[in-house]
Amino acid sequence: MKTFVPFSQLRQRPTIIVDSTGLGAALTLAHWRGAPTPEALRDDTSAGSVLRALRAPTTPGLEAEAVTANHFDVDGFVGVWSLLHPELALQHEHLLRLTATLGDFREIEWHDPLAEHALKLVCWLNAEEKARFYEPFGAPARRRREDEASAEKFDWFLPRFREILENPEAGRAAWEPEVERVRHAIAIMQSARTTAHAYPEIGLLVVRTPEPLPYYALFGPTAGFDMVLSLYDDNRYEFEYKYTTWIDLESRPTLPRLPLTGLASRLNALEQSPHRWTYDGVTDTGPLLRLEGKRLNKAQRYADPDQRPIYSSFIAPNVLEQEVVAFFREKYAGIQPRRYWTWAEVRAAGDAVSG
Repeated sequence: MKTFVPFSQLRQRPTIIVDSTGLGAALTLAHWRGAPTPEALRDDTSAGSVLRALRAPTTPGLEAEAVTANHFDVDGFVGVWSLLHPELALQHEHLLRLTATLGDFREIEWHDPLAEHALKLVCWLNAEEKARFYEPFGAPARRRREDEASAEKFDWFLPRFREILENPEAGRAAWEPEVERVRHAIAIMQSARTTAHAYPEIGLLVVRTPEPLPYYALFGPTAGFDMVLSLYDDNRYEFEYKYTTWIDLESRPTLPRLPLTGLASRLNALEQSPHRWTYDGVTDTGPLLRLEGKRLNKAQRYADPDQRPIYSSFIAPNVLEQEVVAFFREKYAGIQPRRYWTWAEVRAAGDAVSG
C-alpha cells in the first residue's frame, strides 16, 4: 500500500514523484521537459507515465511506498491516485487517460464513448477545488507556497475520487453547472457558426467562432496542433501556445516555442485601438498574445477565455490571420520538428530566428 506525502517530505523516505521533479526521488513519473522519467515510461501526460509504470511492476523505484507532487492539477492528481489504487487504475485506464489529457491539454475526442464521463470527472475536480480551496495558480495570492498548500487538496480528494469515478452521478451537484456550460460551448463549436482552418506545417489551428468559449470546448478538437489563434466577433482575438509545447510530448514531434516579440511589434504597428499587443515568455505554461487592458495574473490567464476581458482590435480578422501565419512560416522555415527539446535548445532556436 502506498500513501501520499507532502512534497516537503520528499527526502524523508523513498518517494515517487508524479508530475513534478525533485532531488532524491526513488522514481520520477512526469512529462515535464527534462524530467528523469525512465524512457520506457514516457507518455504525453504524467498520469500516462504512471499507468505505464503500473504495467511494468519491476520498474526500479516503483516499490517505494510514498508518493508526492509539488502542485495539484488534474493530471498530477490522476497519477497520484492511480499509484495508490493500481488495480482500479488499470481497470479504468482509458477513462483516466482521457481525464488527464482533458485536464492538462484541454483536448478530447467528443465521439469517444467515455468523453462525457471524463468531462464530468474534470469538472467535478475543478468545481470542488475552487469551492473548497483555491483556483489553480491561486496560492501566491494567498501568500502560500503551492507545494505546501496543495497537500490539503490531495488529502481531501484522494479518498473521494473513487466514488465519482465509478458513479459520476454522486458528484452531479458539483459538476453539472460546468458540464452544461461546456456542452453549450461544444454545440457552438460543432455548429456552422464556427470554422477552423489548419496550417499543419507550422502546427497552427485558426478557430473562428462568435464568442470566447471554455477551453474544454475551444481546444477540444485541437489535438495535433500546438498553437491556436481564436478569432471572435467584433475583432476580438487571442493567440496561444498550448501546454503541449511546455512538456516533453511523447506521441509526436513538435516545433519549439518562439519568442512573440516580433509578432507583437508587427501587430502594434498595425493597431490603432487604445490597447497594445502584449505577450508572455516562452517558458510560461500557456503563453498568450493578446490586446491588453489591465495586465492579467497567472490565474486569470489560466482561466477560460470567456472569463477574462478580450478587447476589440482595429485589425481585420483576415489581416490578423495572414500576419500570424506569415510570421510563423518565416520563423519556422529552417526548423525541423522533433521530440525532447531542452529549454536551452528552445531558447537557442528563438535567438537564432530573432537575431
